[in-house]
Amino acid sequence: MRMWPDGYGRILLDGVDSTNAEALRRAGDLAGPAWICAHRQSAGRGRRGRAWAMPEGNFAASLALRTAEPPERRALRSFVAALALFDAVAEAVGSDRGLALKWPNDVLLNGGKMAGILLEGQGEVLVIGLGVNLVAVPDAAALETGAVAAVSILGETGVRVGAEDFLDRLAAAYAPWETRLVTYGFEPVRQAWLARAARLGERIVARTARETHEGTFETVDASGALVLKTAKGRESIAAADIFFG
Repeated sequence: MRMWPDGYGRILLDGVDSTNAEALRRAGDLAGPAWICAHRQSAGRGRRGRAWAMPEGNFAASLALRTAEPPERRALRSFVAALALFDAVAEAVGSDRGLALKWPNDVLLNGGKMAGILLEGQGEVLVIGLGVNLVAVPDAAALETGAVAAVSILGETGVRVGAEDFLDRLAAAYAPWETRLVTYGFEPVRQAWLARAARLGERIVARTARETHEGTFETVDASGALVLKTAKGRESIAAADIFFG
């Protein structure tokens, strides 16, 4: 094991229904923040209750943290996790070429979705779930219409990364970003995320449960909301699905 950060637990499982569910089940027994990684996941889930498929050889892990922060502060961990994923993948393949971050919680590689993030909470426990297509992609039929096509690290770069090796890289990448957030607040994390953002300055579509917003992606504000310049003026959107068209 290499580069493992001080103070973080490391739990490896052969298989589980969902690493997020397992993290929530174990939360009461954890002495500190802990990573839970499984080689197989039978009932992974993504945002809005969607299923997250995990072909053999891909990566599924969750980080369980204890925090008494309010929900809006906890939600900023999606940006921390995205930056950690960006760094871990770049380190694993030897380049950050083609990597970009898609608001609110995806990581792209050569324009395709390579990884996703899901935050869930229970009491003072925050669980950050991360799924990464290391070697394979899910069935295209499972994707939402208009969604970004899925890609894998192996398929796009020719580099094969094992799940345990990637866990070590990810944990090492996450810890300093977490420290920045706790020490300096969201602003340095926000600026770093924007420097890696997909389609910044371009027209995108943001769909909520009730509305569709189309405009130029201007920035992410201090609360983590997406800011669009639309025909109606500047609009801040706290949660939505993003489509590039």
